[in-house]
Amino acid sequence: MIPSGPRARPRRAGKLLTVAVAAFLAILPGAASAMTTGGAPTPAGAPPAPPSATGAPATGAPSAGTLTLLSAKTSPRVSFFYGVHSPSLRFELESTQLQNDLRIDVVGESGEVVRSFYRNDVEPLTTVGIRWDGMTSAKRPAPNGHYSFRIGAQAAARVAHRAATSTEPLGLGFDFYVYTFPILGPHDYGGAAGRFGAPRAGHTHQGQDVMAACGLPVVAARGGQVQYSGYEGAAGNYIVIDGKGTPYDTAYMHLAQPSPLRTGEPVRTGQPIGVVGDTGDATACHLHFELWGPPGWYEGGSPVDPLPYLKKWDAYS
Repeated sequence: MIPSGPRARPRRAGKLLTVAVAAFLAILPGAASAMTTGGAPTPAGAPPAPPSATGAPATGAPSAGTLTLLSAKTSPRVSFFYGVHSPSLRFELESTQLQNDLRIDVVGESGEVVRSFYRNDVEPLTTVGIRWDGMTSAKRPAPNGHYSFRIGAQAAARVAHRAATSTEPLGLGFDFYVYTFPILGPHDYGGAAGRFGAPRAGHTHQGQDVMAACGLPVVAARGGQVQYSGYEGAAGNYIVIDGKGTPYDTAYMHLAQPSPLRTGEPVRTGQPIGVVGDTGDATACHLHFELWGPPGWYEGGSPVDPLPYLKKWDAYS
């Protein structure tokens, strides 16, 4: 028998409006399996630091001296929308002026500026930190891609250079994604019977079965808010997440144990939410993954085939 998702609407509550991964695994027996492939090793726990305020351009005529970049660091090199670790920049400049009006842009691969931050009256040898939340100036999640922080003067005539090595604006690059693959470890997509739309007794399969060893960590493919966390006879232990910044919801079923997260709690992209299991109507260890279109899970939305998306997330996670 091929495992399937729930055959009837589970009872659910109404929609309510960082510790290392190892620490999380310590409270979930059997979860210390290999974590070498797939997924995003993003820790759970305390809320992440808030994003930086964008600030505003200097009033009047912005002013800056000849700028020399003394140090700069971008971290992490791979980030996820609404993840625990936002793309961050720390830098220090030297200048021929006592105070400098700076502009720090987040720039996409084609050179478009997706977000700008303004810092006024910055003195030389002062460390400046910027943390980007992945939102564009239009207040939408930025698309997948490679981005850079670009540091310069608000007056476009002057830009920050590397100390005596370059005449080009500095670009500090990182990769940014809006989803991650939900299993941290080896996995495959099984056979045709585990596909979306495969026949079941009285219904069709509403998700995609991802075969993996029991005990492998399961993480949130997209962060947001826990819409439901509980148990149902067919689904076993499962959790549904209302995705932040998107009308799509994700569901994770047959978890080995109840998720430590509860209905209404926030959850971050890549945050551990449980481990692979075979609870409910399942005869093999696997994750039954569902993707629900707008307006969402059992709110008038419908499940869509998640396999093309899972494969895409798998390729870069």
